Amino acid sequence: MIQQSTAQLDMELHFDHKLTKVKQLADHLQKAITVNDLKVGEKLPSINFLSKKHEVSRDTVFKAFKLLKDRGLIDSNQGKSYYVTAATTDILLLLDEYSQFKEALFSSFRNQLPLTYRVDLLFHQYNENLFNTIIKETAGHYSKYVVMNYSNETFSEALKNIDPHRLLLLDFGNFDKQGYSYICQNFDEYFYNALVTIKDRIVKYEKLVFVFNKSHKHPKSSIEHFVKFCRDYDFNYLITDEFTENMNVETGNLYIAIKQSDVVNIIKSFRRENFTPGAEAGIIAYNDNPIYEVVADGISSISIDFRLMGAMASQFVLSGESIQTYLPTNVIIRNSL
Repeated sequence: MIQQSTAQLDMELHFDHKLTKVKQLADHLQKAITVNDLKVGEKLPSINFLSKKHEVSRDTVFKAFKLLKDRGLIDSNQGKSYYVTAATTDILLLLDEYSQFKEALFSSFRNQLPLTYRVDLLFHQYNENLFNTIIKETAGHYSKYVVMNYSNETFSEALKNIDPHRLLLLDFGNFDKQGYSYICQNFDEYFYNALVTIKDRIVKYEKLVFVFNKSHKHPKSSIEHFVKFCRDYDFNYLITDEFTENMNVETGNLYIAIKQSDVVNIIKSFRRENFTPGAEAGIIAYNDNPIYEVVADGISSISIDFRLMGAMASQFVLSGESIQTYLPTNVIIRNSL
């Protein structure tokens, strides 16, 4: 039975220029469904009412209704009135910064969720103040929170504003996570173990060069485990801050680079010197990137599977079941090694 809605829809809607008015109005109404202002079985306010209330054309409201209908949230009664057919779920996905492998994570995460699940994707850029502001201002507004912390070493106190059962921590996590769900990577022992798996392949190199850019937020504890590996297995090694455009690769070296810009500069150097990655010298990039499959005939990488991380995160959102796991760190062998 369809019921007349008693919702006042008091939530403010301020149109901006980032999205069309159709999309913003549809998202606004979906938010009302999410917070249960509009309940399953209730009629939506009329097209005329919403047109006057938000100072938009009837056509804009009609298209917003059509968008919600396509999402499976509403239906119409012989085209005369619209009513809510399904509840919706809003998710906050808060990542550190944009990269190709984060895009792979997001795509895998989004593709596993029904259309009735709306995902807001934000980036905190490793800024602690921005991170804390986002968490505090969104607390209580989302059904689930999937969050990359701003630090590998420190658990943000702001996260205590969120119900632990609604929160999933991603990627970073070398801190006390008891009572919280998490899908993380281990930048220390797992990194060491990944190098061990290829020690017989890289023994031909005269020196291992770890390009660890100080400006990058990659955990510095990885340096300790790189050094431990080199000493345990008698490899000559060097740790350098960056690989600039005017630097040249040296014959017999294997370069392990964290930052993508360093990977690019190393590849440029190979080209300048007419070297072939994997022949005169080698290169391994940290965190796999789809472009590494094709550039320079294939760049090897040390990485977790970010698509798997996204898929597992979506299952947490769908099931609500607690998960606590570290993903394996693997070496993807391509021609550069």
